[in-house]
Amino acid sequence: MRFSKSNDVLGTTNRGNPTESSLCTLCRADCQGKCETWLSSLVGRKLLYPRDFGKVTAGANNTTHVGVSYNALRIQGYAFGSEGLEGGASKDPDHCIFPNVSLEGEFGNEVKTKFRIPLMTGALGSTFVAAKYWDSFAIGGALVGIPVVIGENVVGVDRESVIEKQKDGRKVIKKSPELDRRIQGYLRYHDGYGAIIVQLNVEDTRNGVAEYVADKYGDKCIIELKWGQGAKDIGGEIQVTSLDYAIFLKERGYVVDPDPTLPEVQQAFKAGAIRSFARHSRLGATDMDMVEEVYKDFMETVAYLRSSGFRRISLKTGSYGMRELAMAIKFATDAKLDLLTIDGSGGGTGMSPWNMMQSWGVPSIILHSKAYEYASILAAKGERVVDMSFAGGFALEDHIFKALALGAPYTKLVCMGRAIMVPGFVGSNIEGALHPERKDEVFGNWDKLPKTVSGLGSSAEEIFACYYDVEKKVGKDEMKNIPYGAIAFYTLADKLACGLQQLMAGARKFSLERISRDDLFSANRETARETGIPHVADANDEVARRILNSSFEIKSAEIAHVHDEMARKVLRL
Repeated sequence: MRFSKSNDVLGTTNRGNPTESSLCTLCRADCQGKCETWLSSLVGRKLLYPRDFGKVTAGANNTTHVGVSYNALRIQGYAFGSEGLEGGASKDPDHCIFPNVSLEGEFGNEVKTKFRIPLMTGALGSTFVAAKYWDSFAIGGALVGIPVVIGENVVGVDRESVIEKQKDGRKVIKKSPELDRRIQGYLRYHDGYGAIIVQLNVEDTRNGVAEYVADKYGDKCIIELKWGQGAKDIGGEIQVTSLDYAIFLKERGYVVDPDPTLPEVQQAFKAGAIRSFARHSRLGATDMDMVEEVYKDFMETVAYLRSSGFRRISLKTGSYGMRELAMAIKFATDAKLDLLTIDGSGGGTGMSPWNMMQSWGVPSIILHSKAYEYASILAAKGERVVDMSFAGGFALEDHIFKALALGAPYTKLVCMGRAIMVPGFVGSNIEGALHPERKDEVFGNWDKLPKTVSGLGSSAEEIFACYYDVEKKVGKDEMKNIPYGAIAFYTLADKLACGLQQLMAGARKFSLERISRDDLFSANRETARETGIPHVADANDEVARRILNSSFEIKSAEIAHVHDEMARKVLRL
């Protein structure tokens, strides 16, 4: 493990046990800090560096790598050269500086979607956490200029939505206030970078979500088909504590466990023996036993969505085995989809069976390595491979670089779930503590600022390093409508972007499309074998040996010429 509970260099501490991503296994909305992601949401890029400058020196402790994981990949650095700067700037030291690294890019097939940094959110769906803190996530993502994903079941769990069954058996959504709130919250601050993506599962398809989105929002949204996620191999879940709500969800067509309509279950609930119910989605695709059948159904679904008006369609798949991975890449490529998100095990969740998260599926680094391998097979046949996004336990800037490099040139984005929800939590808690009249509105959990925050300041302007960056973007008058969670989101994204720029500059890559697998090496032989990324002792070893066996003689006349030029420069001074 790369991460321990505390990091003395950065002054950070995990409340719970840290995962491979650096986040706690259980991330709480009421947490008072202060893991690296939590603190980065306040101080931003300052947390790229050791604390207490002038009093300390710092040394790395991540030099021994055991096992196969993203933390067993290391990033190359080069002593000369530059790629991605135009013209003479590539040879000018005044231009070869990390702030000049461009993080902008695009994904898509016929219609390109631009983004400011290669990041997108995970699917934020029907969990109550997603609903409570949506404004922070959506507005923050829109201001940063990245895609934000509305997850599955948002319409189905909304008691205010109206779904009518037609004579032909189809369901039509007449009203969906929660879905409208989420889409419109993002679009209000969308400036051409990023996109709002609406996800579909079995129940969403039955309820007519795609038709509702197409009719009301047209091409403003990307529609996303969902095959699964990295945290579980069954449909999405939420937990409810109301018997009436559980019955409502069952009547809406969901699987509810235990069954709230059974008399014995209702008796147990009234007695207090049962206190909550789990709502599950369906697995889907159970009437197809052959790959050819799944392919035909998939293509028909995509064709229907296109006929409904969607010009941009994406697919999200989970950490299934190699067959399903190959199907996802092949089907998405043949259908000319705009994005394929591949979520490996290690991914986060709002609610999934714990032991299922621990034991099912393909770990992210293995899944992503095979995704590159399979994409390369299609590319070798002359096919234009679907643009991909990698997900599954990412939180830091080096994770972004490694995922982009491991899947290059096919991977355009990195998807973060839990990590970029943290700023929504901490920002909302700060807003509720500083403005008690808004505490319930923003779902703040604190009555006053804890020492981890008050040590930074007593106002939003003092606490958030990027407060004035956001103010410059939206205007001073509009700041009253920006939740503090969105400001924290922007601040964390700024830290991730700056850290990524520094890593890219060290690798002499000044634009995203120049990142390649050659920018990585494996820290152990097992990781090299599983990923195809050379071991540190093997990477560029052949070139090194050619250098050692080469002759670099410079003729005396050339030396004299160089000395003459240097002398003339001195005289000109």
